Amino acid sequence: FKWAPFRTTKAAVKLHTLMDLKGSIPSFIHISNGKMRDVKVLDLLCEQGYIEAGAFYVMDKAYVDFARLYKLHTARAFFVTRAKDNMQSDLSEAFPVDMSCGLRSDRHVRLVGVKSSTRYPEPLRCVTFTDPETNLTLEFLTNNFTLPALTISALYKQRWQVELFFKWIKQHLRI
Repeated sequence: FKWAPFRTTKAAVKLHTLMDLKGSIPSFIHISNGKMRDVKVLDLLCEQGYIEAGAFYVMDKAYVDFARLYKLHTARAFFVTRAKDNMQSDLSEAFPVDMSCGLRSDRHVRLVGVKSSTRYPEPLRCVTFTDPETNLTLEFLTNNFTLPALTISALYKQRWQVELFFKWIKQHLRI
């Protein structure tokens, strides 16, 4: 695959997908070479008019870019993603959570990093959840302040549908 450079001896293809979870069907697919950074797909979604006000965009950490997330926010769309470990923020407000269902914290924060605070000047919400099955603690970042914290965690869990879609493609599509 000369059109899909990745390493000197390998080629790679990436399939960037926007899933509509109502029907588990992709509403957007972009095929790129393996060198394209995942976060650049947010630019394509904005340019091609795929960002819908009121819709939720659930993404993994590879899509965390505060300037791009702010574009989603200003388009009145919501996002849920994982917070990166090196995110610099100050606590604005903390809220009580029901720890028996896996929640650890629900708080509003402001970014304080030099670049990140200018790229995303609004407050964000951080929800920390420990999965009772795996005992893995995850920190979610969102611009939605109205849904319950447990719903934010459940939305992120739905991202797994994308992984199942990719698994299906690998099993059925022969290249």
